[in-house]
Amino acid sequence: MTSLADAPPALLDELTAAGLDTGEVWDLLCRAFAEDLPDGGADATSVATIAPEARAVGQLNAREPGVVAGLGIAVLAFHATCGTDLEVTGRVPDGTRVEAADTVMGVTGPARGLLTAERTALNLASHLSGVATATAHWVAAVEGTRARVLDTRKTLPGLRALQKYAVRCGGGVNHRFGLADMAMVKDNHVVAAGGVVPAYRAVRERFPDLPVEVEVTDLEQLRALLAVGCDRILLDNMAPELMREAVTLTDGRATLEASGGLTLDRARTVAETGVDFISVGALTHSVTVFDLGLDLREE
Repeated sequence: MTSLADAPPALLDELTAAGLDTGEVWDLLCRAFAEDLPDGGADATSVATIAPEARAVGQLNAREPGVVAGLGIAVLAFHATCGTDLEVTGRVPDGTRVEAADTVMGVTGPARGLLTAERTALNLASHLSGVATATAHWVAAVEGTRARVLDTRKTLPGLRALQKYAVRCGGGVNHRFGLADMAMVKDNHVVAAGGVVPAYRAVRERFPDLPVEVEVTDLEQLRALLAVGCDRILLDNMAPELMREAVTLTDGRATLEASGGLTLDRARTVAETGVDFISVGALTHSVTVFDLGLDLREE
């Protein structure tokens, strides 16, 4: 493998501008390659069947319609095994909607290097494109309403930054990244604190400058929080009729987020209640990978 310092500066700048830590992305790629090549082993199949000087041309093709994400990360994976001998052409920007059979990127370089990186590059780009595609479906479902689609912390360990990036590629909005950048009072916190208002006040007293959101399950809790100035409230597992009442009662005094048991076929019904956000854990915790394939030929 090459080193991160050998990667094209323009590519690293692109990933940084997208909100990704290039060092963390590189570490992830190194761990992925270590799974395929433990203890510095060789790609036995490629070494046995391909001459060391052989070069190949490849096309990364979409095999279904959707939204692509993670192509820059795939490029970095190919650079890790091909170094400066890699040439990338025709790469479409992340967030692009594509159709089946569309070519999203071309790669030319050492055949062994391309094949060694193939699975790592495809695993990441296919997964992230799946997240982006799923998000785009939800965004389309609520188009024309005020509701925006949020992700959650239900992400794969170690992949949160990449998955949340893919949500943005699909037109969604990121919720808090971790436990420290926003307080979110859920049912267990409410029980521990003795109610929604005591829980809200406890957070406000301990972290006065931190954004805080509180989960409610009925209008009584909502009224109590509005009375003490809570400005972000999560409506948990409420029926659409009750959500409409909550929106009317709130009258713009707080942002309202719908969550719990939501499905794509119900998305528009929920959005039309007037809530500001719809949070969807399925964008990241159970998404179907997007079908991308790499087709190689000799140069």
